[in-house]
Amino acid sequence: ASMAGANVPRKELALACQRAENDFVGMKCGIMDQFVSAFGEAGHAILIDCRSLEHRSVPVPQGLQLLVVNSMVKHELASSEYNTRRRECEQAVKILGKPLRDIPAAEWPSLEDMLPDTLRRRARHVVTENARVLAFVEACRQNDQASMGRLMAASHGSLRDDYQVSCPEIDFLVETAARLEGVAGARITGGGFGGCTVNLVKNGYAENFQRSITAGYESQFGLRPEIYVCQTADGARELNEASPG
Repeated sequence: ASMAGANVPRKELALACQRAENDFVGMKCGIMDQFVSAFGEAGHAILIDCRSLEHRSVPVPQGLQLLVVNSMVKHELASSEYNTRRRECEQAVKILGKPLRDIPAAEWPSLEDMLPDTLRRRARHVVTENARVLAFVEACRQNDQASMGRLMAASHGSLRDDYQVSCPEIDFLVETAARLEGVAGARITGGGFGGCTVNLVKNGYAENFQRSITAGYESQFGLRPEIYVCQTADGARELNEASPG
């Protein structure tokens, strides 16, 4: 946009990138990655309402580092199954007669018997994950790292068992991380069937985390994971010689 001299609002840029993935690539993804690339803010996570596209910044508690572990595997199911999950959720919505995001977690037990087993699992993941996201925001606000970790573990369990997008390599990385000292939380991230885990690691424990994860994963799968020590950052912006970083 800068090179073209175009003044395009960030929300429109994010939506254009989503359309490129949906309509050109054929991946029926949501708006999360594109949106955070546009609206990212250093020191914060971004809470996105994917219906209204309203968003707000959520301060990330001090004393934590964000480590991403690349499993170095991407199973062939990744792209096709992502779209399948989307269709399954749409089928569940038709049967239930309301969007999944409008179903409170407390109401779910009275509705789940309306769905066949596979659709029930998919919808249950979405309903409970929505509740976990809001609980995670509150845990961040209170700097309740124990709750943050429990919510990440529950999220991974739901993605593994109900949404069924994990794999043995990813499960191993998450389970290994959860046993390590100084790890506040771990879960799968991305489209699933391989890819990466995201881990919240307390300051001072990153080196031990990297050594332990690498040794365990190499021993179990004969692969050396790539580990990235990340930090929250501002979204896309024009860079020039005077720009920091």
